[in-house]
Amino acid sequence: MQLKKELKKFWAFLQKDSWQSWIVSIILIIVLVRGIFFPILSFATGANLPLVVVESCSMYHETNFEQWWEKNSQWYEPKGIDKEKFKSFILKGGLNKGDIILVWGKSDYRIGDILIFNAQTKHPLIHRIVSETPLSTKGDHNSEQLTKENNAQGINEINIDKQTIIGKAVGKIPLLGWVKLIFFEPFRPSSERGFCH
Repeated sequence: MQLKKELKKFWAFLQKDSWQSWIVSIILIIVLVRGIFFPILSFATGANLPLVVVESCSMYHETNFEQWWEKNSQWYEPKGIDKEKFKSFILKGGLNKGDIILVWGKSDYRIGDILIFNAQTKHPLIHRIVSETPLSTKGDHNSEQLTKENNAQGINEINIDKQTIIGKAVGKIPLLGWVKLIFFEPFRPSSERGFCH
C-alpha cells in the first residue's frame, strides 16, 4: 500500500507544471528509452543499432524519381540495374538528411537493399547495394562509389567486409532525426550543414 501511495505522489508531481517536474520527466524519458526501449528493439531486430539517423546527403534525391533516374541511369544501367529494377528497390526515392532508419540485422543482403555498415568513420555509412559479388554499395546522390583514393576519409565501399555490416534499412521516419542533428550542425563544416539541396 505504501508503494502505491508513493507512486501516486510521484505521478502527481510529474503532472505539475514546474521546472522540477520537467527535468525529472526528461530524465525519466531518457532512462526509459535507453534502458528499456532500445534494448528491446535491438533484440527484436538483431541489430546493435536498431535506429540510425541519416547525417549526410549521400542518399538524397533532389527531384522526383523519373528526373532522378534520367540523370543517374548511365551509372546504373551498365551494371545491370535498369529503371524497372530500381523501382522495385526499398526506399527507391532515397533518404533525406534527418530521416531515422529502422535497421534489421538478421537478414540476407541483395542488390537494392540499403546497407548500414561501419566504414572506419565516426558514424556508420548508409548506402545502397549495387553489387553482391563483391558486396559493394553506392550513395544514390553520389556520382560514383567511394574508394580509398577519391575521398578524404579513405572510405572504401567496394568489396565490403560482412563483419562490418550492422544491418539493412527496412523503413524510415522522415526528418525526425533533426531533433538530434540540430545540436551537432554548428560543429560541421559549413558545406555539410543544413538540409540537402
